[in-house]
Amino acid sequence: QVQLVESGGGLVQPGGSLRLSCTTSGSIFSSYTMGWYRQAPGKQREMVARITSLGYINYAESVKGRFTISRDNAKNLVDLQMNSLEPEDTAVYYCNAYYGGVGTWGQGTQVTVSS
Repeated sequence: QVQLVESGGGLVQPGGSLRLSCTTSGSIFSSYTMGWYRQAPGKQREMVARITSLGYINYAESVKGRFTISRDNAKNLVDLQMNSLEPEDTAVYYCNAYYGGVGTWGQGTQVTVSS
């Protein structure tokens, strides 16, 4: 069973940047669709960015042009570079690995954008 560990969250001022990382224990990482999702207090979890095994990427409209997802299959790693952060980006960010109809979640990392 794949395990995911996120890191890189924290407190940042509006306009600042953070980089989230997610490492996995799976032996077939290159076959996974990897995604970053977030959940703000009182709101549903939403997709932020997703990258398939073939490298196809899609982003939520609210983060296009500000966030970049990337993966390193040799390191079992997926990153989310977040620039021009806004208070509305405040949420717990979760990494997700999807393969064969099964999705696995990490424990989440808090991102707070505030002055």
